[in-house]
Amino acid sequence: MAGRGPQPKDPARRARSNRDPIGTTVIEFVHAEAPALPVGVEWCDATKRWWKHWTDSPQADGFTALDWDFLLDTAMMHNAMWTTGNTQNAAEIRLRVAKFGATPEDRARLRMVFADADDKDEKRAAKRSGGAAARERYQGLRAVPPATGTEE
Repeated sequence: MAGRGPQPKDPARRARSNRDPIGTTVIEFVHAEAPALPVGVEWCDATKRWWKHWTDSPQADGFTALDWDFLLDTAMMHNAMWTTGNTQNAAEIRLRVAKFGATPEDRARLRMVFADADDKDEKRAAKRSGGAAARERYQGLRAVPPATGTEE
């Protein structure tokens, strides 16, 4: 697929100090609450559940009104796919939700991590090292000499 690949490295971490030819435009972030699915459409249970998952997702805290509009369009495709069984738009739906970090792979590509990732890393490191508990547990152990082969 064209247009995919790693994101550009942070300029502060680059080995060369070439200036970025295109500057960054900073805009004000305006959070938008998740809208309800529009009335007048017969929404299937799968799409209602899918929409609920998006509205409750951690990513939703960073969505603007335009993001929600984009996801509403995607919900229409999702609903059509589930009500008719026609999977013609499945690839488009997958591409659209990938932009918002729908799967672990998408979140990794977008460099999204859950806030508890640091806590989990610390716990994992402590578990590997064993800590003081492991030293106490094995304190009285000693090595046993190998058998000479003369026991009966």
